[in-house]
Amino acid sequence: MSLLGVDIGTTGCKASAFALDGTVIAAAYREYDVQSPEPGHAQLDSERVWDHVKEVIREVASLCAGDPVAALSVSSLGEAVVPVTEDRGILGPSILNFDGRGAEYLEALRERIQDEDLYRINGNTLGNHYTLTKLLWIRDHEPDLYARTYKFLHWGAFASFMLGAEPSVDYALANRTLLFDVDRETWSDELLADSGIDPAKLPETVPCGSAIGEVSGAVAKELGLPPKVAIVSGAHDQCANAVGCGVIDEGRAMFGMGTYICIVPVFSERRDASVMMDHGLNTEHHAVPGRYVCFLYNHGGSMLKWYRDTFAAAERADTSIASGRSIYDTLIGEIPDAPSGVVVLPHFSATGPPEFISDSSGVMAGLRLETQRGDILKGILEGAVLYLRECLEPLPSKGIAIQEFRAVGGGSRSDAWLQIAADILGKPLTRAALAEAGALGGAILAGAATGAFDSVEEGVAAMVRLDRTFEPDPKQLPLYDLRYEQYHRLWPLMRDYLRNLRS
Repeated sequence: MSLLGVDIGTTGCKASAFALDGTVIAAAYREYDVQSPEPGHAQLDSERVWDHVKEVIREVASLCAGDPVAALSVSSLGEAVVPVTEDRGILGPSILNFDGRGAEYLEALRERIQDEDLYRINGNTLGNHYTLTKLLWIRDHEPDLYARTYKFLHWGAFASFMLGAEPSVDYALANRTLLFDVDRETWSDELLADSGIDPAKLPETVPCGSAIGEVSGAVAKELGLPPKVAIVSGAHDQCANAVGCGVIDEGRAMFGMGTYICIVPVFSERRDASVMMDHGLNTEHHAVPGRYVCFLYNHGGSMLKWYRDTFAAAERADTSIASGRSIYDTLIGEIPDAPSGVVVLPHFSATGPPEFISDSSGVMAGLRLETQRGDILKGILEGAVLYLRECLEPLPSKGIAIQEFRAVGGGSRSDAWLQIAADILGKPLTRAALAEAGALGGAILAGAATGAFDSVEEGVAAMVRLDRTFEPDPKQLPLYDLRYEQYHRLWPLMRDYLRNLRS
């Protein structure tokens, strides 16, 4: 038997089948683009993405017929939802968290819901990057779509529903709506009443790693899966990534290097709201029972993709096809050994904690006539990590101590970027043997729910493998301390100018 993990991200989806010792039997990936039909809009074509999800499952199923899939679980990006009909029809696109639609509701919501009350219930503070404001926008601007929608489903819940499960969403993804009660582990009557969202439009909430159904006969036939494959609820992709690299206990943090560069520390009990709120730290269920996580993040991976498509558009296809070498390998091979002379403020899109800035812009400072393409790329990679260093500084005072980072995601394949991160953060980073840890985390959840393992912890011990540890370079540490001070001053110096520029 094998376990199938499916991971649906902002710009691509993956499926991987694993043996019970963590060996990858088969894997498949498809990339897709974010659509921007109007300035400020960012959405996914739900039909197209679902087609890609089916393609990767079908491809993997065809490659592991000798080790047929017994159970599967789907993890996914956080806040975006798909409107569906009761008979599993797709009604429209999926609005992403960095889409500007919905911001107009924040002022009225703040009058009805105080941040302290919201955090006490939900573990987050109000912002337009959560599902709530997008639902309000659909309700008021596309009332026919809202009326026809049976359920709004996060991508992990959506894929499970389309495969044959009843509509349900795991606690971690439900948290991203701003409508979930973290302590009661169900939708909040108070927040639903204050927001005006119809609770009938939302699915049942279930713990991460719960058996929620079986793949339907028709879908199994279409995708080449065996009969009665168990469907297990997944998790927010960052939580699944953490499980997939063994970050399930306090003192460890995942360093995710995908579309988002995201640090995910683990803690075992909720911290006081006042302790967390002043630094924009959320509280969310981990995929492991009895654990919580928070997120520190920026769009570092999206910035790298932007760099690729902007600075190397002509080389992209030729490099990968002619040599079998990734275009990213080629580009990162151009970066200098020393810290870049280009300081990058990574505000290319809405930022994460602590300020959740949406009215800024990216900045590249220090450009000269002798500046090379590799200098700019290294400045981008450094800027994404310098941002996270600034976010990490207050954590020990919040009672969240990190002794070990474990790196996952496509970016973790780059020795150069991991060394940059170790040098800037001043702490070692251990790379997981499997970069695409979200799919492995989903497979572990599927195995624990269906009896292959007695617990998630047992599944982690059996399936997770680690690779190399990157230690900080003593020669680079003082250089990056200086660069951090320079970076730290950039946003305060340019804050007003950038906001005026954006208006």
